[in-house]
Amino acid sequence: MCLKLRLPRAIFLPLVAVCGSLHHILLMRASFLSDLDSMLRPDTMRIIMKTTIKQSAGSAAPDTKQTHFGYETVSGSEKVQRVMGVFSSVASQYDLMNDLMSGGMHRLWKRRLFSLAAIGAGSRVLDVAAGSGDIAIGLSKKMGASGRVVLTDLNGPMLAEGARRVIDVGLLPGRADCIQSDGTRLSFADNSFDCVTIAFGIRNFLDISAGLAEFYRVLKPGGQFICLEFSRPVLPLLDVIYDAYSFNMIPLIGEKVTGDRDSYQYLVESIRRFPDQGRFEKLISAAGFDLVKYENMTGGVVALHRGYKI
Repeated sequence: MCLKLRLPRAIFLPLVAVCGSLHHILLMRASFLSDLDSMLRPDTMRIIMKTTIKQSAGSAAPDTKQTHFGYETVSGSEKVQRVMGVFSSVASQYDLMNDLMSGGMHRLWKRRLFSLAAIGAGSRVLDVAAGSGDIAIGLSKKMGASGRVVLTDLNGPMLAEGARRVIDVGLLPGRADCIQSDGTRLSFADNSFDCVTIAFGIRNFLDISAGLAEFYRVLKPGGQFICLEFSRPVLPLLDVIYDAYSFNMIPLIGEKVTGDRDSYQYLVESIRRFPDQGRFEKLISAAGFDLVKYENMTGGVVALHRGYKI
């Protein structure tokens, strides 16, 4: 059967900008008509188009409630805009900076996530704050040809990086989809995914608890939530060494490589404002997850959290 796809120009052109090429937009749109339809809310296509055109600017109404942006106190709306600006600024150098800042350790941390992900052939996975797509690609390898991963990110330039990478490795179309969406208001139906992952993204959420509640909602019963995030060093003196390196070297590396010191200063500060291992574990449990646990890596610099929808 021949299917004709007709999208208004105001919708079509922003989609091309996000996903890279006219050819892949057509294929990607067609893939929505397959098994992804069952995972999307009835009005999701309208939501996707709206957020893409507007660069997913966050809540419709300004949020004047005070929150933090690093060590600064700002309104909720200002935090959303400034976080968007940070990741738009660093998107093209994101993977390079991860290698430089962590000395390549982030690849080992992510391998541990892949090994613990409770997925296999035919699984459906949602990767939130998908960034440059490395988590989605790694999970797809574990699932094989029958698996499907959906990359979602609030930030358009970051999602474009992810889209380019999954296209380059041959996952899109067919085994991956890229949908711009707010992690605290996901555009997916209840009970849609076998696993929800997020790596180094949840600390940037305006409302962490709202994000966790959404992850729980879209998981199928028995599904797994797995989160990789910076945390608190637990080894003696490691916190002193880590602070000295983070506050002195990371912004400097960011300035030299990307020309943007301020974004990396925020990233360092955002890690310190994020709940420690125990507090975050309680937030996950409060969202409804069971069998919640975490494991420290690199002496607690990073923690891998897990929970299940039972």
